[in-house]
Amino acid sequence: MENTDIMAANFEIPSDVLDEIQNNIQNIIESFDIPDANKMDVIKKINFMYTQTKHMSVTDPLTKLYNRRHFETEFEKEFKRAKRYNSPLSVAIVDIDFFKKINDTYGHSCGDYVLKEIAFLMMQNFRQTDTIFRYGGEEFVVILTETPELTASIPMERLRKNIENNSFKYNGNDIKVTISIGISSKTDCNNQIEMFDYADKALYNAKNEGRNRVRQ
Repeated sequence: MENTDIMAANFEIPSDVLDEIQNNIQNIIESFDIPDANKMDVIKKINFMYTQTKHMSVTDPLTKLYNRRHFETEFEKEFKRAKRYNSPLSVAIVDIDFFKKINDTYGHSCGDYVLKEIAFLMMQNFRQTDTIFRYGGEEFVVILTETPELTASIPMERLRKNIENNSFKYNGNDIKVTISIGISSKTDCNNQIEMFDYADKALYNAKNEGRNRVRQ
């Protein structure tokens, strides 16, 4: 694992704290008794380092998708926005079927390959207004903005078929990969956690019914 990946995996400073640190450092540098040109050079370098660090704090190092922490922040924001403006919102949980078997059969490096390939396929599948996250392990989450219950299953079913039909090849092995998906569009819930729980229950139903399917 690269050093930047290790840093990202262990990074625990919230984004708003990073913002405060960056602003304080910039104010301190501007108070230095040095030429303005030197100040600007230092500030530019710090701003670049800050941008890189902030990106690492919200990104999963393996798949380069947003991480769980960022999902929790964004989902709360989108849920409140949907409630305020009475706009549709859906959230989907994607789980790789029998992922442990893939790791046990072909090794964890193969498991990492599958995770990265699925992340790539997901990025190709959704609109720019939708946001994809690696939630943890073999689970991903998608926030589908302005998407009601009637149409939420369309992109998720398309993703399911794309992954089922995709050719996963690792070290000469053809690996069959499928996913199960649970969706919730219940913005009438008390909070975003309750809405997420409905998606989790739908995912449980999809897996209980035989996997490789989408349930709402």
